[in-house]
Amino acid sequence: MGIFTRKQEFWWCFKHEAVEPRNGCKNADRFGPYASEAEAARALEIVAERNDEWANDPNWNDDAPGDDGAEQRGNDEGPDTAR
Repeated sequence: MGIFTRKQEFWWCFKHEAVEPRNGCKNADRFGPYASEAEAARALEIVAERNDEWANDPNWNDDAPGDDGAEQRGNDEGPDTAR
């Protein structure tokens, strides 16, 4: 293998609902690249798993119980309190 040999990469195409090589549809119509055809075939599962992880990450959950945004406003009394 030469030093300029490209590694194989694969994408999941939304338009065709299929795995594609580099020379497939435009990137706006697909997820990737993935390192293998098998991984690209799981693209929608991978996205769902990541979305679940992010939605349940306490460090990034904007809808956490008791979160009224007071910290971001710089006060503890709520949005209607004048200083």
